[in-house]
Amino acid sequence: MTDLRSSEIHDELDGDTLHEECGVFGILGHSDAATLTALGLHALQHRGQEAAGIVTFDGKQFYTEKRMGLVGDHYTDPATLAKLPGYISIGHTRYSTTGEVALRNVQPLFAELEVGGIAIAHNGNFTNGLTLRRQLIADGAICQSTSDTEVVLHLIARSKQTSSSDRFIDAIRQMEGGYSMLAMTRTKLIAARDPIGIRPLVMGELDGKPIFCSETCALDIIGAKYIRDVENGEVVICEIQPDGSISIDARKPESTQPEKLCLFEYVYFARPDSVVGGRSVYVARKNMGVNLAKEAPVEADVVVPVPDGGTPAALGYAQQSGIPFEYGIIRNHYVGRTFIEPTQQIRAFGVKLKHSANRAMIAGKRVVLVDDSIVRGTTSVKIVQMIREAGAREVHIRVASPMIFHPDFYGIDTPDRDKLLANQHADLASMCRFIGADSLEFLSIDGLYQAVGGVARDPKSPQFTDHYFTGDYPTRLLDQEGASNVRKLSVLASNG
Repeated sequence: MTDLRSSEIHDELDGDTLHEECGVFGILGHSDAATLTALGLHALQHRGQEAAGIVTFDGKQFYTEKRMGLVGDHYTDPATLAKLPGYISIGHTRYSTTGEVALRNVQPLFAELEVGGIAIAHNGNFTNGLTLRRQLIADGAICQSTSDTEVVLHLIARSKQTSSSDRFIDAIRQMEGGYSMLAMTRTKLIAARDPIGIRPLVMGELDGKPIFCSETCALDIIGAKYIRDVENGEVVICEIQPDGSISIDARKPESTQPEKLCLFEYVYFARPDSVVGGRSVYVARKNMGVNLAKEAPVEADVVVPVPDGGTPAALGYAQQSGIPFEYGIIRNHYVGRTFIEPTQQIRAFGVKLKHSANRAMIAGKRVVLVDDSIVRGTTSVKIVQMIREAGAREVHIRVASPMIFHPDFYGIDTPDRDKLLANQHADLASMCRFIGADSLEFLSIDGLYQAVGGVARDPKSPQFTDHYFTGDYPTRLLDQEGASNVRKLSVLASNG
């Protein structure tokens, strides 16, 4: 849910873009734990820009700072970091896909339990979170947030296991969906990944201290060493011992399933300098452009990326096709969502608030516009119009991913099915007319699979999570199956 006051301008500027819920970072045993966590969250800012939070422990008590807005707006202040002493820290940067935008929903969430204090943060969505929440409330639980993460705290509190680690494992084994989760207690940093590994989670090391984070770029920013990916279904428990050493206990489920990483990590979400599932995101995106040029060639004078997501694919398209690459669109990186009231005059500026045509590279030319994805198509309409106004003779759109037909329930904020462009038109020609382009082509699902994994899609057992393209959901969707029985969450106004 979005803040009602900013919903119109948000919809106009960001509503045609997919968003992922969040990024997580945690470190154990380091004297600069909070500072390193803040730096790690800064590197993960692309995974969520609405809010950020950090929790630390100094051997005596827990400390927390939660702020709406960007990491750099708050956690670069020495006074803020001074409020977060300690040698254990976890942090979270958030884009809301469940729960309203309010300070009470900002993670990490913290609770005092019988086994002591525990803080948790997660990236992704639970597909049975609302169902479990309803059951917990019926049994007398009191929920303070509308975040599905709070369900895990209640399950930990109710677990019959004795240790905090076993309680945590008992709780997450009841959760379904796609998630990467971090938890911290007075002595432990615990990392967990969903059974099929939809969401990414990596393990690193700095000065001999363990780190867990959503992407390798968060390790790079602090000079940490990448160790390995946390395996799907695995729980890794790092604990400080009385002598100061750190033990690491990796627990895997009795029965394992094949890993199925979310393809949109490669298409859009992950930073291009990250390595996800052992694959360079940049190389994968460039390969998408190469395959797109093979599948959908066109006679043109210049290849122009729709920034920033389309840039690596546009490079690949240009190199494969032999058509020159140029920055024909310049992006303004300093546009805030609510920097101005959404009057009709401001809405009329449309996409130009974020993108400007580079007329010198466009006028009189046949342009190939390469984008990473198209969701509703409203932004594409405005960009095509902008390119034509800059003097382009022809505008051909090439999309470096397949058409999106289905919504996501694993942590990607997608529009309702009937609002997706692919479901609003009978065929590609109709879609092309709506956008106003001279031609429109999408990368095939096999072309995407080959770009990322090197082989075509196995329809009997897909190697990646790809339901937004194919409708092949990798888990059951309990909340959706029982949607009519799930009461809408209450929304309490917050000053956050």
